[in-house]
Amino acid sequence: MVRVRPHGRAMFWPSLALIAVAGATGYFYGWFDEQWQNLAVLGAAALAVLLLWLLPLLGWLGRNYTITTRRVILRSGFFVRVRQELLHSRGYDVTVRKTALQSMFRSGDVQINAGLDHPIVLRDVSSADLVLAVLHDLMETSQNSVSVQRQQTEAHASDETTAWGVR
Repeated sequence: MVRVRPHGRAMFWPSLALIAVAGATGYFYGWFDEQWQNLAVLGAAALAVLLLWLLPLLGWLGRNYTITTRRVILRSGFFVRVRQELLHSRGYDVTVRKTALQSMFRSGDVQINAGLDHPIVLRDVSSADLVLAVLHDLMETSQNSVSVQRQQTEAHASDETTAWGVR
């Protein structure tokens, strides 16, 4: 149904650092008399871009949440992928936590407590209230379909009679 990732606001500071590194590199490159010093400026700029922008970008891109009609799938990691799945038919509690900044951007942390040791948290999801409503609807629909299947199975089993091991 939907695939979301944490709010793009997470890339604000890394993008600001990228702009600052580009500005500083443009200003200081050619400033020094020796060529190796100018190359050192480029090397330091490349290292700063790698550490301050590229790694946070890969971390942000490597985390996504998929909500289908049957389950919630959490994927994280870039080189080592971790995948968690939670079926709607299991039933769970869903809460939304919002900080003041998240409230301004209509995002929030959606916490799913399925009775496991640690609740599953969809961190800083855009439109957190909409995600909460969708999860409630999907869980209710899934619970109803599972209960109808169980009732049908029990009805067919009760129609059969067994007397002394013979039907």
